[in-house]
Amino acid sequence: MTSTVPVPHGLPMQRDAGPFGPPSDITRLRDARPVSPLVFPDGHEGWLVTGFDAVRQVMADTRFSSRQDIGILHVPYEVPGMPVPTEPSPPVPGMFIAMDPPDHTRVRRMLTGAFTVKRMRMLEEHIADVAERQLDELARLTPPVDLVREFALPVPSLVICELLGVPYGDRESFQTNSARFLVKDQPLEEKMAAYGALTTYLSDLVTRKRAEPGEDILSDLARHGELTVEELTGCAFLLLLAGHETTANMLALGAFALLEHPEQLAELRADPELLPDAVEELLRYLSVVDILYRYATEDIELGGETIGRGSTVVVSLLAANHDPRRFDDPDTLDVRRKARGHLSFGHGVHQCLGQQLARLEMRAGFAGLLRRFPTLELAVPAAEVPLRTDMNIYGVHALPVTWTNPVVDVARERRGAE
Repeated sequence: MTSTVPVPHGLPMQRDAGPFGPPSDITRLRDARPVSPLVFPDGHEGWLVTGFDAVRQVMADTRFSSRQDIGILHVPYEVPGMPVPTEPSPPVPGMFIAMDPPDHTRVRRMLTGAFTVKRMRMLEEHIADVAERQLDELARLTPPVDLVREFALPVPSLVICELLGVPYGDRESFQTNSARFLVKDQPLEEKMAAYGALTTYLSDLVTRKRAEPGEDILSDLARHGELTVEELTGCAFLLLLAGHETTANMLALGAFALLEHPEQLAELRADPELLPDAVEELLRYLSVVDILYRYATEDIELGGETIGRGSTVVVSLLAANHDPRRFDDPDTLDVRRKARGHLSFGHGVHQCLGQQLARLEMRAGFAGLLRRFPTLELAVPAAEVPLRTDMNIYGVHALPVTWTNPVVDVARERRGAE
């Protein structure tokens, strides 16, 4: 059967199966050849892994390295101005997603204590309050409004700024540079300019934290004294970027998906107890962090194929999370599905550090939005919603919505007046 499916030249990225499903070329490939050769734009012959079991195996096997300084990681799409790589990239201090054990273990161990389930549960009430305050602001606006700008982006940005000790007043600068950094096919010098602006800002910030620590995660890391300023800056970059971009896109794209599936939205409104399962299902169904890369450090057998040493391996979490071998009727959004076990937070040693925080933010965000805005609907046809197909984290650039008569929380209003 494998011979009936052509080897792709470049990663298929056209969202031709609608705004929520994998590209149809990737779906066909997964169903016929879940571990497939892939010819990269620079001529490299690597691999594309799309089946659930094979993706999980890649993520769990540290012979598939995350390091970019031991082998060349090839990019599966065209990047303007990017030269063909001829040697590995130098390591970036503190950038723990590009490390393998034991270096990865050393840095991650210091961060794990900051993101324990217990600590996140202690934050639950505060996160709900942040979401409700933002919904108060939203309710004061005259629709139509952009749900990304007015709700989906501010909530996780406020939370991660408080946790890390980043002044929220600086958000416009770091949000702009984060967005610029995540554009897929922009010229390399523009990407590096955004990266440079972010790291310069964060280096200054962690230097101040070392001199005058506060009650926040970056101060805790600075107090340790085990990490250099460069390592602290790398950690801060990852935590700030991942801490607001991913959840912001899940809140916006999740709202879009629910509005496009009114029967599921009605079920969720009728039974709020479904929310934890609905959040897991939205995570699986949307998989906003879709494409990850690994480097084969030796010849490795995977899904009946031999991945040669030195190969770049591209994995699609979206395709894996839509694999019918793992999930029944996977292209259907079902808020009653028990979707735990999905790969949206990755798997193995690099599984997302902030996943409990993301879950709390999504539960609080969706619970408040559905309760306070029972008549919420799109203000434009679905086809006019601008998709982030140009970005490394998927979502929508904007989500114009409208409503009539939002529900006012009288008790909250009274407390605010007092």
